[in-house]
Amino acid sequence: MRAFRLAYDGTAYHGFQRQPDVATVEDELFAALESLSVLATDADKPAGYAAAGRTDAGVSALAQTVAFDAPDWLTPRALNSDLPADIRAWAAADAPDEFHATHHARRREYTYQLYAPPADDAPRRPGTADSTANRDRAVDDDRFRRACHVLSGDHDFHNLTPDDRNTERSPTLTATRDAEFIVVTVTAGGFARELVRRLVSLARAVGTGDASLEKVERALGPEPLPGHKGIAPAPPEPLVLTDVRYPELEFEVDSQAAESARAVFETRRIERRTGSRVARTVANGLQ
Repeated sequence: MRAFRLAYDGTAYHGFQRQPDVATVEDELFAALESLSVLATDADKPAGYAAAGRTDAGVSALAQTVAFDAPDWLTPRALNSDLPADIRAWAAADAPDEFHATHHARRREYTYQLYAPPADDAPRRPGTADSTANRDRAVDDDRFRRACHVLSGDHDFHNLTPDDRNTERSPTLTATRDAEFIVVTVTAGGFARELVRRLVSLARAVGTGDASLEKVERALGPEPLPGHKGIAPAPPEPLVLTDVRYPELEFEVDSQAAESARAVFETRRIERRTGSRVARTVANGLQ
């Protein structure tokens, strides 16, 4: 049994888990394994296969983890030879035969890059197209952190997920200011569907003043929120699965595979930064 760390840009995929008629990360993984003759053409999935979790459509990953019965020669570098550029294996570990990538994960960590200009700075950009957007999205850091504090710990999050069972979780939310962004880190043993994005959405509403801390308490209470008071999930694209912890495994980084992955994601960073400047040029010209 071998476990592999996968990094991927999820913006082109309808989530990690295989689904009919749409592109998913798992589809590409299985196609690569079939091309490498690790997965038989008539097999549904590799023997012993499991993944750390299912990321939603548009969500990216640094440390998605998959494990299955793999030949000794299948290194991250070899796996990358048949994967698309936006999915990169970069580390691997030997695992015991009974290892299960889903059930044996002790802790999962997600990071959300929330665009949220500081409330004190937002009105200081008159005459530019982004001034209105900055005011609308401005966040008071203290209010945001108070919401994160209330949302942390043992709760039943039935109002913050479409799941109708297993909604009791114990996340820890931390928020760090980074220029115009708040970096929200959420860790827990496991997550209900859309929970991280709805936690961020609710904390943001408190930070902007659109909701009070009483709404947070109401969302954590036993009564269901009526539809018009529900909490919609934040957009998926700023979310990254950044860590999955397995104390019993020792992952070895494949230096060549990791360097290849860094090059891919650095190129994408530059492309998107350039695209951002182009969009700003157009927006500022529409005065």
